[in-house]
Amino acid sequence: MMVAALLGPNGAGKTTLLRAAAGLLRIQAGAVRSHGADLTGRPADDVARHGVCLIPEGRGVFPSLTVRQNLRLFAPERRSAEALERTADFFPALARRLNQAAGSLSGGEQQMLALSRAIVSDARVILVDEASMGLAPIMVDQAFAFLARIAAEGASLLVVEQYVHRALDIASHVYLLNRGRIVFAGPPADLAADDLFRRYVTGQ
Repeated sequence: MMVAALLGPNGAGKTTLLRAAAGLLRIQAGAVRSHGADLTGRPADDVARHGVCLIPEGRGVFPSLTVRQNLRLFAPERRSAEALERTADFFPALARRLNQAAGSLSGGEQQMLALSRAIVSDARVILVDEASMGLAPIMVDQAFAFLARIAAEGASLLVVEQYVHRALDIASHVYLLNRGRIVFAGPPADLAADDLFRRYVTGQ
């Protein structure tokens, strides 16, 4: 299990990095590798088939489709029934809304649906962009409990998060990004005592 927090100020390139890793943006330098496979330059659908899942900022669900239809799109066809069971286990509230249009769900429920992509898609590497954005505090707690649980089940996570301390609570590694460059890499305990934390994360 590995949970890496990717931190940095607005405009540092965090979302761009996640999108590039997921195959949505062309990479000009460097490489993307996962579990021995070189995914550099491959299209997003191919990257996804190799077990990389992006949960984008801003929910990333299909609002006109039902919850059930969204889950079926996220899951491999052979596992659509299992996808519904897995989602019900993690998020019982969604199980009661399978036939409801995703766009009519509350913001927290839409985020549950977006996060469900990580558990129904056979993902081994999960890229999470601002899972807590726009959520009430109780839903933020649920989102981070979900991330901790899937990490404990063996997934590797790369987490971009506005609530820095919440990300550090579940992270085993931290990468600090500034102007597109990694300026710190190490365990959370080292970052907390480092001047880089003050300069690049808190803005002080």
